[in-house]
Amino acid sequence: MSEFDAPPAAGNGLLDRRVFLRAGIIGGAALMTANATALEREKWMQMPGAGMSESGAPSGHESHIVRSPIGSQPGTTGAGASRTPLQFLDGVITPSRLHFERHHSGIPDIDPAQHKLLIHGLVERPLTFSMEALARYPTVSRIQFLECSGNSGTSLASEPVQASCAQIHGLVSASEWGGVPLSVLLEEAGVKAEGKWIVADGADAAMMSRSVPLDKIMDDAIVALYQNGEPLRPSNGYPMRLFLPGWEGNMSVKWLRTIKVLDRPAMTKDETSKYSDLQADGVSKLFSFPMGVKSVITSPSFGLSMGAAGVYQISGIAWSGAGKIRRVEVSADGGKSWADAALDAHVLPKCLTRFRSAWRWDGSAAVILSRATDEAGNVQPSREVVLKGRSSAAFYHYNGIQAWRVGADGEVSNVYV
Repeated sequence: MSEFDAPPAAGNGLLDRRVFLRAGIIGGAALMTANATALEREKWMQMPGAGMSESGAPSGHESHIVRSPIGSQPGTTGAGASRTPLQFLDGVITPSRLHFERHHSGIPDIDPAQHKLLIHGLVERPLTFSMEALARYPTVSRIQFLECSGNSGTSLASEPVQASCAQIHGLVSASEWGGVPLSVLLEEAGVKAEGKWIVADGADAAMMSRSVPLDKIMDDAIVALYQNGEPLRPSNGYPMRLFLPGWEGNMSVKWLRTIKVLDRPAMTKDETSKYSDLQADGVSKLFSFPMGVKSVITSPSFGLSMGAAGVYQISGIAWSGAGKIRRVEVSADGGKSWADAALDAHVLPKCLTRFRSAWRWDGSAAVILSRATDEAGNVQPSREVVLKGRSSAAFYHYNGIQAWRVGADGEVSNVYV
C-alpha cells in the first residue's frame, strides 16, 4: 500500500509529508497525472532558433511573471513599492529582476567611480572607502531573506482584501548577498569605547537614515556589493547597500553613503514617525528589529484556480529573523487539524524555506493554512494574537497565519479564521 492509499495525516485529505521526502513514492503515485503519448515534431524543431544575446531574458510565454503591483504615492514616480510575484515562483532564491522594491524618493543614478562610503563619529580614524578600495577587502556571501516591515499590512484590514499572494505578502524576497563585513571596516576605523550604535545614511534624495545597535553590526552586517552573483541592481542599492540579515528591510539602507558611530540611537524620522508600532493605549513601540517567524502558502492562493478534484501539491515559503525554520505545519480544515509539511533540503538561517504538502482535495470547499516554527521555538501566531493590544492604525510587523479558502468551483479567496 502506498502513502496515497494510506489514511490522511490530518483532516480533509492532507497526506503524509513522506510523499515529498521519498523520491520513490512520487514515481508511482497518483500525484503525477501525465500519460505517455507519442510526440510529434513541433514547429519550433523544424528550423534554427534565435541567436545569442549579451544578457538573457525570460521567455515571452512567461511575461506575466513580473513585480506587481507597482504603486507610487500621489504626485511621485518613485516613492512607493513593487512586490515579488510569490505565487509564480518556486525554490528559495528570488531572481534579481523580481526582488521587491521599496523607495522613498526614487532610484538615484549613482556613478560608482564617484561614490564613497564615509565612516566617522565615535571612531579613532574617520575613513572613506571608494568602490575600488572596497574591492580589496575580503568578502562573504550568504543566502538570506529581506522583508519590508510593512509586508502583509493589508491583513490588518477589518475585512480580508481579495488580492494575490504578491499583493498581500510580496514585500519579501531572498537573494545571495555578497559583500564586505562591516565589522572589518569598523575595526580598521577603531570604534571608541562609548560607541554603541551607528546611524546609516543613504544617497537617495530622501536620505533614508536608520540607527542600528553596534552589536548587530559587529555580528553579521555586510556592505553588500553583489546580489545573486552580479553587482547590485540600481533598484536594490547599487553600488552598495547595508544588509542586516533577519532584520526589517528598511534598516538595510540602500545606496549606502555614511556610517556614523554614536553612543545612542539617532531617532531619525524613519524610525520614529515611521516603522514603529502603535499600541491600543497610544504608545508607540520603537525598534522592533528582527522579523517574526512567518509562513504563507503561495500555491494554491488567490488568482490560481484549482482543476478537478484529486491530489495537489500545497507549496509555500517560511522564514524567521531568529534563524532557521524548524517546522511548518499545514491544515486543510481551517485549523482543526495539522500535518507536518516537507521542507526542501535548503534550510538556511534567516532565509526563505520552501515547504510542500500533498493534499487529496475532494472537490468541496476548504480552508488551507500554514504555521511555521523556528529554531528558537517561536511559533507563527494567529491573526487574533497579532491584533491583540495593537491600535487599529498600526500597520507594521504583521506575521499572522494566512488563510485561503478554496471554493467548490476551484477559485481561491482570502479569508480570516
